[in-house]
Amino acid sequence: MGVGASPKTDVMARHYDDSECLSGPLSGPEQGEDVTYVIGLPCVDVKDRACVEECPVDCIYEGERSLYIHPEECVDCGACEPVCPVEAIYYEDDLPGDQEKFLDINAEFFNELGSPGGAARLGPTHKDHPAVEALPPQGE
Repeated sequence: MGVGASPKTDVMARHYDDSECLSGPLSGPEQGEDVTYVIGLPCVDVKDRACVEECPVDCIYEGERSLYIHPEECVDCGACEPVCPVEAIYYEDDLPGDQEKFLDINAEFFNELGSPGGAARLGPTHKDHPAVEALPPQGE
């Protein structure tokens, strides 16, 4: 690691080189396109937050009952997936069939919220996607 580097920034450095950075700002998927990483049902009513602490770009936002990955702020580093103790984070291509609806749930959560530029700065939103709000209590 270089001077001022941290394990979190080191993860990003391993995944992106200067040529990618020079190509312009990172842009997220348009409405209806896939999100790279998705938080699914196992997170609902658990919200362990290990992924939040591990994320080098602060793109995992806290709802009332679940966490959500912002598709436009995520840099696809994958740091969040292995630290989730309930295995709630999936790469989009690895989503189990019963979790596929969470691809849209994760993206749609940000339709009203927009791109606040960092989960820590915003803090908990105290709301969820309507599909998550409608779920019965999990883990009881």
